[in-house]
Amino acid sequence: MESGNYQMSLVEKLSFSRYGGTEDELRAANILLEEIAAAGGKGELMDFSVPASDVDESSVSVLSPFTRDIECVPYWLSGSLPQGGAELKFLYAPRGVEEDYLDVESLEGYAVMLNGLTFDSYKLLFEKKAGAFITFSGKWYDEESPLDMYSRTIRPKMQEVGRIPGFAISSRDATELVRQKADLLRLTLTQRDVEHTSRDVLALVPGTCSPDEVIVLTAHYDSVPVGTGSWDNATGASNLMALYRYFVEHPARRTLQFIWCGSEEQGLLGSKAWIEKHEELIPQIKFCFNFDMCGTVLGPNEIYVTGGDDLMDFARQYAREVGWSANLVQKVHSSDSAPFADRDIPALGITRRTLTADIHVHNDLLYPLSADSMADIADFSAGIISRVANAKFLPVKTGMPDDMREKLDKYFQRDKK
Repeated sequence: MESGNYQMSLVEKLSFSRYGGTEDELRAANILLEEIAAAGGKGELMDFSVPASDVDESSVSVLSPFTRDIECVPYWLSGSLPQGGAELKFLYAPRGVEEDYLDVESLEGYAVMLNGLTFDSYKLLFEKKAGAFITFSGKWYDEESPLDMYSRTIRPKMQEVGRIPGFAISSRDATELVRQKADLLRLTLTQRDVEHTSRDVLALVPGTCSPDEVIVLTAHYDSVPVGTGSWDNATGASNLMALYRYFVEHPARRTLQFIWCGSEEQGLLGSKAWIEKHEELIPQIKFCFNFDMCGTVLGPNEIYVTGGDDLMDFARQYAREVGWSANLVQKVHSSDSAPFADRDIPALGITRRTLTADIHVHNDLLYPLSADSMADIADFSAGIISRVANAKFLPVKTGMPDDMREKLDKYFQRDKK
């Protein structure tokens, strides 16, 4: 494999906000197409729709026992409040999903602040007819004008439950609401459902001997709307491009389908869209490799194993064989390999974890990354992909064991029958 300098140069090119469905995401997609062409390949864009909102009005104000306007952003697709807004009682629910805490019959007329939004907490609030919900982000010591607040989209499973107008505020303001015992708020929210266009970037390296057997290689190239998204996930997109350049020169016996996924940050929408559009190809796909957050100077390598013990044994043995230090975790990787694993395709997610870099914040920047770390993870990835793609017999069969199927069902928030 080439040095990590190429990968870092591509990370730098992609280091700007690339939120799914925006012109900046399209700009990033075109950069990837140019790199594919420069490698002697042919790329294409696959468009798909992503749900979003146009917001006309959004505000949070404290009415009692003090008065103050609170900076906020709304949750997209969470619905609207009545014209002119609503006065709602304020309740902080630190154990939000616990039935024994929210033990009132009804939360009608309340704005409930949660530590974080989960499907279970959202469902409970809807069942108890909460008037609105509030979450918070960041740290109490962040700047008064929070840098990391942005509108998140209510996920499809929550939309199936129903709509509750939602807001996000800063951790500093959330602290003051509780410290000063706020008890009455005025909230306004008017928004309209719209659709934006996102896109996947696709490239194919046909197999030399078994072209009808396909290995899917994925990495999302979008980012959240704050920061440059250098680590999450310009690094994964760059690693995938380095692998594409390698396999154009060294094609494998099986076909390699490269997918730079759009709108991952909005619910794995790019990988889901690809599967939906290529349903007839699913029986041909035998394996998935995913790359999400690579290349930090500090921290351990990690391999997320979404499959059975045989897949775990294969990944562990190969890492030992080549002397690559990594933690192996048998779980659902919360990234674009998950929809493929959900279709019984064994998946390995290759990443590098660290406590010194941050994601989904304004300081997801280039500094904690290095060319050496990028080269190291690309070299390992090229080796293990080659082992699978060139094997006479695949190391594992398609399918998911019962315990992993349960984890996938939980991850995708499916009700148990």
